[in-house]
Order: sequence, then C-alpha cells, then structure tokens
Amino acid sequence: MDQTVKGVYQDVVDALQHPHREVRIQAAQAVGKLIEEGKITRQGTEQVNNHVHTAYSFSPYEPAMAAFKAWQAGLQIVGSIDHDSIASADEMRRAASGIGIASTVGFELRTSFRDTLLSDRKINSPDGTGTAYVVVHGVPGHQIDACSAFLKPVQKARNRRNRKQTTQLNTLLKSTDLGALNFSRDVMSISHADEGGSITERHILSALAQRIIDRTGKGEGIIRRLKEDFSITAAGQVLHYLRDPANPHYLYDLLGVLKAHLLPKFYIQPDESETLPVAEVVKFASSIGAVAAYPYLGDVTESPTGDKKAEQFEDSFLEELFEVLAELGFPAVTYMPPRNTREQLLRVQDLAHRYGLMEISGVDINSSRQSFNCPELLDQDFIHLIDSAWALTAHEKLSEVRESWGLFAHDNPLSGCTLQEKIFRYSSIGRRMDHRFPHRAEEYIGEDLSL
Repeated sequence: MDQTVKGVYQDVVDALQHPHREVRIQAAQAVGKLIEEGKITRQGTEQVNNHVHTAYSFSPYEPAMAAFKAWQAGLQIVGSIDHDSIASADEMRRAASGIGIASTVGFELRTSFRDTLLSDRKINSPDGTGTAYVVVHGVPGHQIDACSAFLKPVQKARNRRNRKQTTQLNTLLKSTDLGALNFSRDVMSISHADEGGSITERHILSALAQRIIDRTGKGEGIIRRLKEDFSITAAGQVLHYLRDPANPHYLYDLLGVLKAHLLPKFYIQPDESETLPVAEVVKFASSIGAVAAYPYLGDVTESPTGDKKAEQFEDSFLEELFEVLAELGFPAVTYMPPRNTREQLLRVQDLAHRYGLMEISGVDINSSRQSFNCPELLDQDFIHLIDSAWALTAHEKLSEVRESWGLFAHDNPLSGCTLQEKIFRYSSIGRRMDHRFPHRAEEYIGEDLSL
C-alpha cells in the first residue's frame, strides 16, 4: 500500500466515526470501494458475531465503525444489538452492505417474569429477582420503525430512572472534590438519545470516569482516589491496567471497575413501566417476524470485561427455565461461548434441542478492549452456530420480501421440516447471497425454499 492510499484509507476510516450518520454511511461505501479494489485487505475467517453494541446504547463504535471493525477482524456477519434501542439498525444495514459484510439487526431489553413460575428467581440479570434480559434478533427492515415505537415508552421510563440514579450518585460525590454530574450536560450529551439511542448506567459511569481522569490524571492517582473516595481497592489485572497512563482502553477499564463496585450504591431497580412483561415482548417479536431469544448467562465465575461479580444465575434451575421459555413461545436461545464452560453450554444445547429452540451466538461488544472475534465458534461443539447466524441473515432479508418466508412464520413453505433442516436451508441461502445487495435476497433462494 503506497503512502497516498494509506492517507486515503485513514481518512475514510476516521470518517466512520463522524458525528453525522450520512457521512458515516458514505465513508462505509468508500471503504467498500477500497476493498473491492484490493487496497484494503484482511485475513478472513468463518467467524460471526450477532451481538455488537453500538454508540446507540453504549459502545466506543458508531454502527459504521462496528461494521468495519467486524470486517477487519475477519468476520463474515456482524449484528447490531442495542439496549432499549434499534436506532443503529438502518446505519448498520447500509454500512455493512457498503463494506460487503452480511448483517443482522435487533435490540435487547429487560423484561418482567413476574407472571411466570420464575418470579422469585435471579434469572439472567444481576439487578434482582423476576427480571431477565431478552434479545430480539433478525428484525426485518420494514419493521424497524415499529420497534422504535415499541421501545419509546421504555426509553422514557428508563430516563426517569437515569435522572434519579444520577441524583443518588451525586449524593455519594458530595464527600469528594469531583463535583456533581449534570444529567443533560454530562450524561445525555455523550449518548445518541437525540437520535433514538438509549442512555444506560454505563453512560453515567463513563461521565464519572472521565471526570475522575480529568481531575486526577491517569496512573497511581486514580488508584488512590478509588480507595480514598469510593473505598474501591483495584486488584489483579485491572490494577495493572490503571497504573499504565498509556493504556489506550483506560476509560473503559476504569468504567468497568466503577460498574462492578460503585454502581450498586446508587442503582435503582427498574419499575414495571420499564420492564415489560416477557410474554408481551415475545408476542411483539413474533408479530413483526423477528426472533425473540432468551440470552443464557449462567453462573459467573470471572467476567471477561471485569464488570460482573462472581454470582449464581440460571444453572440451578435451568430445566425449569426452559420449560417456562417453551410455554412463553420463545423460538430461540442465545449464548456467548467465551463466557461459559463447555459443560455449561453443552447442557444449554441439550435443552435447546429438547425444546426445539434455535441456538444463536454473539459476544456483546461494549468496550474498546474487547475483540470482535469468537474463535470458540470453530470448535466442533459450537460450529453449528455459524449456520444459525447465516440462517438468521437469510431470514431477516427474505421476510422483508414476503412475511411467510420468515424462519418461524406459521405458513413458511418449510413448516413441515425440522428446525435443523430449516436452519440448514436458510443458512445455504444466506451464504449464497451477495450482501452488498441485500434487497436482492429473493434471487438466491434456489431450491432451498420451495415456493
């Protein structure tokens, strides 16, 4: 690569993080052209990632940059999943097609299991009992606006709680010289709330982390301040990270420490206006041709991002959980191979097969320290998840053409086939598609989908 092309390459890549969406999408198209011309290359893999957070909930990456980072990492598919928001979806779809990588879109939200047999259990959320995250995958493009409308009341309720949490955090900050955080100026300003994005606890903690860095500087001073102001003793690998002022991930490492140790002191439980009944969410997902998936967390011993404590979740009542999921009509379960032991995941796979649930994978990316790669997918016990990802992309694009072509549509042409056969057929279509032109999905059906 000569110096002129290098300069163009860097300018284009920088533009993927531009403040304006259309500029980012145009930059993605320019990146795609450089890729087609062989001026930007990569080492491809078979890996996929269906669960990448973007700046529309909390992430270092705008959707266009997330698509490029995924392509650069060798992935074949990238999926955007944001908390309480689907505002990244249009950009992710357009940027991914411009770059030439397959995409899926969806959202994640807390739900209430109060009306189920698990109302008194800690399920997959550290927040408390009777609450669980649900991921809605494979949202057809023409249903994105419906999702935005569905999520708007949830965002409104969450922001009421966010303001109260910021006020409670400010009470804790009174004993320090850091000063109070202003929700609009310090928290909302670093979000995409004005474009339909959500504001999370991570935004509040990011604002605090930046305030600490600005007042203290990076290095030993941060470690002392954590101890003196918040009674937090940094230890292990994170202590090494925080001692290094040149650490490029410093903000996210500090945020992780604050999330693990300070958040519980000002966290407020979501109320019923923010945690919709799980049955309502599953029903909505089905009504728009999307795929509601229960995200298995499993008992945590060590968190990859350093922001989760060792804690017990579903493993002690997993069979009971799957019975409830089946009764609720969940079509899928999703899990993250790097987070769990092989024994945990083989048990999940066995139950998914027993209850006829599709298995979807994804590793949530919300820190610059995290890798987009998931080499565990190449393991013989998990490689079928790659087929599932290809099936999901085909489902999403085909159901835009005809609702009955949705993978779980009641009048799907393959409704008489087993789930495994349907996934195999849809995966074959997904692999054949030219993902630079997703609107032409119908051209790649071939013999896999009888019409």
